[in-house]
Formats: sequence, C-alpha cells, structure tokens
Amino acid sequence: MVRSASLISLATAVPKHIVRQDEAAGAARKMFGARYAAFDRMAAVFHSAGIEKRHCVRPIAWFSEPRGWKERTAVYLEEGQALFVEAAIKALEKAHLRANEIDVVVTVSSTGIATPSLEARAAKAMGFRTDVQRVPIFGLGCAGGASGFAIAARLAKAQPGANVLLVVVELCTLAFRLDELTKANIVATALFGDGAAACILRAGDSGMAEIEASGEHTWPDTLDIMGWDMDSQGFEVIFAQAIPSFAEENIGPAVSGILKRADIRMDEVDRFICHPGGTKVVTALEKALDIAPGVLDHERAVLRDFGNMSAPTVLFVLDRALDAGLAPRSVMMAMGPCAIRRLANAVVAVGNECHDSRHLLDFELLAGPAQAL
Repeated sequence: MVRSASLISLATAVPKHIVRQDEAAGAARKMFGARYAAFDRMAAVFHSAGIEKRHCVRPIAWFSEPRGWKERTAVYLEEGQALFVEAAIKALEKAHLRANEIDVVVTVSSTGIATPSLEARAAKAMGFRTDVQRVPIFGLGCAGGASGFAIAARLAKAQPGANVLLVVVELCTLAFRLDELTKANIVATALFGDGAAACILRAGDSGMAEIEASGEHTWPDTLDIMGWDMDSQGFEVIFAQAIPSFAEENIGPAVSGILKRADIRMDEVDRFICHPGGTKVVTALEKALDIAPGVLDHERAVLRDFGNMSAPTVLFVLDRALDAGLAPRSVMMAMGPCAIRRLANAVVAVGNECHDSRHLLDFELLAGPAQAL
C-alpha cells in the first residue's frame, strides 16, 4: 500500500511588466489623491508594506483607465494561459517529463473566471493527452497554493504511478478598482502582484520531499475577513484590518491541534513556510507560532520581490526554502477567504531522493460556516 506522495519538481513564473513600489505609490496618488480624502493618511502603506517591486500582466498606465468585466476577463484568459504554460513547462523540464506523461492536472485560480478552465485552454499548447484528468479549483484565494498542493498530493497517492501536475495562477492586479475609494482598495493597490507556480507530484517516497498527512480546522463567523465582492466592473476586494490580529490570536492553537492529530508536537517543527500576506501578517505569524522575530526571512524576501501574489506566493517561499536547504521538518501555511489556513509539514532529503525519514505533512484550517465554503 502506498503511504505517501512526493514532490518531484517546483517552478515559478511571473509576467514581464515590473512595477517598483515608489512608482506604484506615485501612480496611486495621481489616481486617488484628489478624489479620496483619506488617501494621504493611507499612502504610508506603500512604504510600510515591505515591498520593493511587483510583476503585472499589464504596464502601470493600463490601470489608469476604467476597465470592465469583459476587458479584465480577456486579459485574464490571455495572460493566465501564458503563465500557466510557462510555469508548467518549467516544472516538467525540472522533472524530466513530457506533457503527455502527465495523468492529472490540478489548476488553482481565483482572480478570474474561465470556462473552459485554464488547463483546457492550454491543453493544445502543452501537449496534454486527451484522457488527462482535469481538476480546476476556484475560490480558495491566498490559501489556494497550499490547498491545491494538498489536493494534488492526495490525488497522486490515490493513483500510484500517476504524474500529477499542479498549476497555480493568480492575476491579482486585474482586480484593481479605479472607482473604489476605500481603505481596502488602497491597501490592495499597495500589496498585490501577479504570478504562477507549478509542481509535479507522484506516489511514493522518491523525490524532493515526501507528503505525509493532511488535516483541517474551521473557524466560524469569519466570512467577512477577506474575499471578493462582485459588481458590474469586476471583483472588489474584501480585506479586513483584523487579519494580523486574527492570525496572532488564532493560528497557534489551530496549528498545535492539527499537529497533535498527526502525532507531532509544535517543538518538533524545525521551520514554518508561510504565505506572506503582508508584513504585519508575517510579524503576527512569528508571534502566533512563538518563533523569533526575523526567522521568516524567505517570506519577507518573497514579499519584497513579488508582493502578495495570492495563492502561488507560498510556493515561491517553498521554492526559496528548497534552494536554501529545507529544514528536516517544516510546516507550510497560507491564509485565504474564510480565513482558510492550510499547512504542509515539509521535510526534504539531501540530494534528489527521499531515502531517509523526512516527510512533508499537509494540513488545512478553514474559517467560516462549512456550508459556505
């Protein structure tokens, strides 16, 4: 009986347009300064976000004009497919596989709507087989990278011998709203970027890391912390100021409980791999997890270089941790809509294969009524 799945490869991709944070701050002032009385007070977020640059699917001038659903969706379909293909091809090359050797494709994206979904649109360019299994996932927000990773791992474990490709694509900047004079919109304008990540998983223990287990936790009455509202212009961000305090107060006990169910103590975790939702969130996580300030250095580096790309961001952090040499036991975490929290306990062996006892353990924590998720 196959007891686990392994991570075979991981790759990332970003669009070509780069926006420096000082450039974003200047553009935001031109767009909002004369129309939004609170802008001067809010503008400090551009300098306190811990971000130096971000990548966008369109140049910054594109955002200075009103854009509706149809135009945003057209860009999402074009650029989302392009990033899907780029990230997937990189992951295949690292795994020494061809696209026709992929048996299952899991696609995660919450920043646009595509029917047919992105993997179907990319199938011809990729060269997927006609019998490839497709699993498109929408609505997980920033938790989607870790959530999709766990789903892909379970699918790999359930089908020994199958190669499972996970592709996570988010084009957060397409949700920029010129018409929304709100604190949430200004914070989102200072924080979000675009990016994609892809990885390949397979049953067994021969790979970069072994996925050991998964679990969930649900917090009720948190549906208004983060997510989307929708109107005739497109997505409108829901972004509560309470996110850092919520994380600091609630994450520790939830993580401890999930680890306990996996027969692991908090003090047995060597490294946390966290979704850097923002600099205040990263600081809150260090407090919640009782780790020294500054330990989450990969998280801050990814936030600095890419901003918050939503779902793929935590996989960018994992990529850096792998390059640096991941600690024997690490826990990957990401917060998203309904305060979704998924954790992956990742242990990577020295070399190319997991022949020792190191594992990657995955969990999920959800907030909000279960029927609403």
